[in-house]
Amino acid sequence: MARIEAVVFDFDGVLANSEPLHLRAYQAILAEVGVSLDRDDYYQRYLGFDDAGALDAIGRDNGQLWDSRQIAALIVRKAAIFDDMLASLDVMYPEAPGCIERLARRFPLGIASGALRHEIVAILRRAALEHHFAFIVAAGETAAGKPAPDPYRRAAELHGLTPSACVAIEDSRWGIDAALTAGLRCVGITNSYPASELAAADVTIASLDEFTAEMIEAL
Repeated sequence: MARIEAVVFDFDGVLANSEPLHLRAYQAILAEVGVSLDRDDYYQRYLGFDDAGALDAIGRDNGQLWDSRQIAALIVRKAAIFDDMLASLDVMYPEAPGCIERLARRFPLGIASGALRHEIVAILRRAALEHHFAFIVAAGETAAGKPAPDPYRRAAELHGLTPSACVAIEDSRWGIDAALTAGLRCVGITNSYPASELAAADVTIASLDEFTAEMIEAL
């Protein structure tokens, strides 16, 4: 098995505690079109998708066959609400800066996320961490988003490595499936789900403090 030479982070639920904000933004825009979304449904059914995939699935599950134009309009509205909430909140997990700085001394780092690029950049810039990442693969930048493997395949390409030489870290079963299908190894972190729901990962951790170079090299 190839030696791991690079790291690819998921973003929401791994580096940023932003999933509750995404849920609130979805709830706000969906209420405007007469659709309700509770926390359990979001975490059980939709968290692993980017905005387009989540809204398409939510619409179909609620008898709303929104077309691409309608979904695009909903995404714009959600982004505006999310950005307003983000402006007054620091959502980085407390352990994230130390983890990023520690691993950046040993590995090139990238991000593969279902979040919009400007959302990721805004959070990283506020924390003065953007410079540690060689690239970001964000929502809409690959032919298909997670849970498809495309974002992780693209991340390996941008690292200039075979997928098996990269490790991903993910907080959901959808993300883990995407990383493993792309050929990366994957660490699950229990920020959003219990370890029992992340069993497909190569190893599961409870905190970014455990995501160390020594742990990665032992995979």
